[in-house]
Amino acid sequence: GANLGEMTKAGFPVPPGFAITVHAYDLFLERNEIRKKINDILAQTDVNQPDQLQTASKRIEKIITTSLVPEEVAREVIKAYKRLSGPFKYSYVAARSSATAEDLPGASFAGQQATFLNIKGEANLLIAVRDCWASLFTARAIFYREQNKIVHEKVKISVIVQKMVQSEVSGVMFTIDPVTNEKDRIVIEAVWGLGEMIV
Repeated sequence: GANLGEMTKAGFPVPPGFAITVHAYDLFLERNEIRKKINDILAQTDVNQPDQLQTASKRIEKIITTSLVPEEVAREVIKAYKRLSGPFKYSYVAARSSATAEDLPGASFAGQQATFLNIKGEANLLIAVRDCWASLFTARAIFYREQNKIVHEKVKISVIVQKMVQSEVSGVMFTIDPVTNEKDRIVIEAVWGLGEMIV
């Protein structure tokens, strides 16, 4: 999310959008008294047991996706969505997760959380926002944090909402070779259509 802001400021052609802050996520956890439930489930889970990990993940995701988004958060999200849509009543948007622990020096969280494409309408957007929040607790995200000794509570999540681009071609550019870590190599990978198949 922060990188998109930097790119926008620098004049790159970034699709317009808005950020649902970490504060909104914290408020959501607080109002629904979710934090303790999550901690209790994780405390009883051996992440090295795939069945236990999967069960814990599903339980946490269900708690998040079935809890109410605080009214003031929903109101602000809908207001920003209407502003983004402009004269077209409901634009298609992407809801993209942006976790606070992404891209730490010793660990990369990129791609750990979910992105939802072609979302249209206020209710669908609020569902996608909760789904983004819930994706902080997929089995692989929980396992990755445990492996890297990152405290679950310290990782928060923001959601970036951007206008959809119906792209002909999508790609990812690495400014360092992601396989060999060679710093004098740039690697570009691309696919036809939207970027889901590549990332």
